[in-house]
Amino acid sequence: MLVLFCYCAGCTGTVPVSLSPMVTSSVDDFSTWNLTVNGTTRLVYSLDQIRESPATTGNGFAVSTVGIKYGPYICTGVLLSDLIEPVGGITPDDQVWISAPDGYLWVFDYDQVQGNGFITFNEELKEIPSPPLKILMMYEQDGKPLSYDDGGPLRVAIISDEKGMVTEGSAWVKWVDTIEIKKK
Repeated sequence: MLVLFCYCAGCTGTVPVSLSPMVTSSVDDFSTWNLTVNGTTRLVYSLDQIRESPATTGNGFAVSTVGIKYGPYICTGVLLSDLIEPVGGITPDDQVWISAPDGYLWVFDYDQVQGNGFITFNEELKEIPSPPLKILMMYEQDGKPLSYDDGGPLRVAIISDEKGMVTEGSAWVKWVDTIEIKKK
């Protein structure tokens, strides 16, 4: 009797798999991703447009708030300053808010956008004077497209020409989809 009940209730056999269009692309398929940059005007970039922009490459190395090191990496992408210039740029009274779809947000002030005001460490995590730095919107890490697991298609990287220089990882926003210039 129990077997007959289970059969009639649909508790046997395989469960049909949904063919929902939401499940048809791989996690690294960024074909529908875009970056919105808001300032005095608004621009929206596809990943192809970002990759066609003038690229910068540098050394990036980060440490999490609990001391886990990420890197060192060779980071390639577009400078943050190059992305905000066409929408009005930034003045000393502005901030740049960079956010991701998961709600994570990091705020950079004018000095940081210019590459100043960061705490830097050597590979042993001893604080050192900061070399010249740049904020990069990274789309390639160690010569390969940035994967979703590594924060792709676009993430913040704080880069330098010097190897072994480490910055705080909390500013390395993953999955960036919005950049906004805000007045203080």
